[in-house]
Amino acid sequence: MANVADMHTPYSSLKKLLSLFNSFLAVSGIVLIGLGINAKCGGATLTRVLGLSSAYLLHVGCLCLVLGCAMILLSCAGWYGMTKESRGILLFCFLVMVVILILELASATVVLLFFPIVRDVTLEHTFVTLRKNYRGYNEPDDYSTEWNFVMEKLKCCGVNNYTDFSGSSFEMTTSHAYPRVCCKSIGTAACDGRNVSTGVIHREGCFPKLLKITKAQSVTLSGGSLGAAMMQLPGILATLLLFIKLG
Repeated sequence: MANVADMHTPYSSLKKLLSLFNSFLAVSGIVLIGLGINAKCGGATLTRVLGLSSAYLLHVGCLCLVLGCAMILLSCAGWYGMTKESRGILLFCFLVMVVILILELASATVVLLFFPIVRDVTLEHTFVTLRKNYRGYNEPDDYSTEWNFVMEKLKCCGVNNYTDFSGSSFEMTTSHAYPRVCCKSIGTAACDGRNVSTGVIHREGCFPKLLKITKAQSVTLSGGSLGAAMMQLPGILATLLLFIKLG
């Protein structure tokens, strides 16, 4: 009898709607967690190679992880507050969701604003750092290891092109014009550190390819944050409406 009576309460339709929107909140939390993991995995290498100018991807990724976990917990709290018709819990959920919505919009804005800075400012810094700190192929230091990974996977050489190693600390130490990882086939005799023909080495630089990856991650982060915000908006409005109705 209690279930039948509950079906005919003035709030039954609104509670069903809020229950549906709570599932949207949980899904948006999962989306944010996925964005955060993706940003942390991809942003870590970019930060070590491009420097602190790309660190915003890691920071926004961490924020997405935190917000995603918070949204999943809030969806559970919202469901509990709805079933118990608790105005206090509903008000708490509403206020926290508004804060999260603002943070998501701010994160998307930051990502979109910082990408031009990475594009315009990072090139010179990355170029100077590579010439100073890169030591060579199979060297144990983290910086060289990350650059070797980038050059091997992206099939590129240097920041602008293979001439970036001319006059660098790497050339002064090894007397080679480029590291072995720049070669199309590392084990061949032609890969001697001096033969710069197109058939032997990758002559193009890594920066345009790294920038393309950064742009893709920026678009994914900003778009995902905005998408999650749009998914949460109906739930926020429904929570507020139920809170008002219960008053």
